[in-house]
Amino acid sequence: MRIKAVFTAVLLASAATAGASEVTVYPVASAQNHCPKGLQPATINGVIFCGTPTTSVTYQEVKAHPVPRGHAADCPEGQKGCR
Repeated sequence: MRIKAVFTAVLLASAATAGASEVTVYPVASAQNHCPKGLQPATINGVIFCGTPTTSVTYQEVKAHPVPRGHAADCPEGQKGCR
């Protein structure tokens, strides 16, 4: 029980330092659920715990989505400051 209390304190401290306004709690994609009734595996900053996610998208899905990149600059060779 003491480990659970220490873990909860560490989790709350990391959530407070992550940003007081809003912390995104991602669900963990897992076939097994060893959490108490009403809770599910979730993660904040890579720490997995039992809780209630604030989004339905997993962290892995967020990172897998391609980030749009800017267009490649079409600059003549030797020209500076081309956009």
